[in-house]
Amino acid sequence: MERTALVTGGTRGIGAAISVALGAAGYKVAANYAGNDEVAARFHDETGIPVFKWSVAHYDECVAGIADVESAVGPVDILVNNAGITRDSMFHRMTPAQWRDVMGTNLDGLFNMTHPVWPGMRERGFGRVISISSINGQKGQIGQANYSAAKAGDLGFTKALAQEGAAKGITVNAICPGYVGTDMVMAVPEKVRESIIAQIPVGRLGTPEEIGRCVVFLASDEAGFITGSTITANGGQFVV
Repeated sequence: MERTALVTGGTRGIGAAISVALGAAGYKVAANYAGNDEVAARFHDETGIPVFKWSVAHYDECVAGIADVESAVGPVDILVNNAGITRDSMFHRMTPAQWRDVMGTNLDGLFNMTHPVWPGMRERGFGRVISISSINGQKGQIGQANYSAAKAGDLGFTKALAQEGAAKGITVNAICPGYVGTDMVMAVPEKVRESIIAQIPVGRLGTPEEIGRCVVFLASDEAGFITGSTITANGGQFVV
């Protein structure tokens, strides 16, 4: 059976690598994005993967967007909650808007995306929900009280929902990447990047493709006995 995967934030960075990896593994893939039309169009042209625009921070947009995906591509069997933003600030300077923006995308987005596809997964007796959390949701990070709180919340969501989905053939898992060589990370000053790499025992940044391979495994039938779990992919920087 050819299954359909939907990847939020799926047109660049880690999300793009996940979309491509799932496509190469034989899934029908739809990639969601929120704002950068130029990048999304280029991603579609290069990969042939259809792209759909909406904000995961808004429930009604998610419901409508998922309906469009299911009409064009097929019922969502595999949901990858990858979309995320940062609004970094020391806590004493953090504004309510910075807190709400990060929570809206990084934590509320999991509910907004998973809730509409959950009934279909239950009815079909199969589903995979895979959420991309972060090393900083496990260990915390200065200047990221909002981001770390949201990403830690992703893990609580995963553990609770896994227990609800298990009897219906739905697995719910998370991946916590460490520092990965995305455009954002590569854009930081070289000295800062070197200081980050110095904290990683394997001596390098991760690659988006390595995270993509983790997703492909968790999406597979072979991973059907794994649920409520977190894959920690950080090169040994933080061991749990």
